[in-house]
Amino acid sequence: MTETSPAKPSGGAFIPPTSSSSSAPSAATPVAAAPSPSVGKAELPASGAGHHADQLARIEDKTARIEDKYARSEALLSRVEEKVESASARMNDAARQADLSSLRSEVRTLSDRVGRLPGTGALVLTAIITAVLTVALMVAVQRLNLDRMLPHGVGGQSQTTPATPPASNP
Repeated sequence: MTETSPAKPSGGAFIPPTSSSSSAPSAATPVAAAPSPSVGKAELPASGAGHHADQLARIEDKTARIEDKYARSEALLSRVEEKVESASARMNDAARQADLSSLRSEVRTLSDRVGRLPGTGALVLTAIITAVLTVALMVAVQRLNLDRMLPHGVGGQSQTTPATPPASNP
């Protein structure tokens, strides 16, 4: 992964050119006047500036490749996200269809059960037949003197004779 760039470094504008003109002694004077006691910092020799420019160019190339990889990864993730969202929508639709299918079958079953119930005409006919048979049986019971077999209060007559006859009004 450590590739060297054969191209000329593009970071030349960041490193000032070194020249041995009269400005060099004036630049050296402030450095000598203010020595900084920094620990861990190495002084760069003048001959190493070209090496550092190459190193900076390689770092910039690697950074550009990493940014390209990041952009490709981001595009890939956005496509994957779209596919997952569409698959999720299809699964929700399928689940909704299954729910609707089961609901349809339940409604169909309930409709069949309601359709098998007797209608209004059958209920009225049953009520009339029941009333006629009840009256016919009560008349038969009274004619055959079977009303003593009925419980007290149902037959309309009590089987016991009153202890005192009803008083007559004068």
